[in-house]
Amino acid sequence: MAVSEDPETSRHADLSQDQIDQILESGTTEGVEVKGTPVVLITYRGRRTGERRHLPCMRVEHEGSYACVASKGGAPENPAWYPSVRDAARVDLQDGTVTRAYAPRELAGEERSVWWERAVAAYPDYAEYQRRTDRELPVLVLEPRD
Repeated sequence: MAVSEDPETSRHADLSQDQIDQILESGTTEGVEVKGTPVVLITYRGRRTGERRHLPCMRVEHEGSYACVASKGGAPENPAWYPSVRDAARVDLQDGTVTRAYAPRELAGEERSVWWERAVAAYPDYAEYQRRTDRELPVLVLEPRD
């Protein structure tokens, strides 16, 4: 079963929820931005509950793969969604009107550094978020599933 077949069961902070509602109602991520950076929509299942969740994420794309930074605005702890997306075998990602299946993978070392630079280039606030916290902000890459 595709991740995106069940009804949405979670609610988010107002800005994220507004983005989710706009995307679900319009059928596209086009025009949904934060500080001029486009947003994509990740749909995944909660690790403990199995319930479907939506996550707006900054659009950081390279050669068909996407990055998702677990920033939580530089808070000392990772966002609640992070372990569910990190551990998922499959998530769905919507970019514009196109939704495809992806496999998430956490990055480390040089590969993380390359994707981190791409993420900061797309959304410069990530650099400030990193300065606010002692934890290294996790970077996930979402790679297309065949």
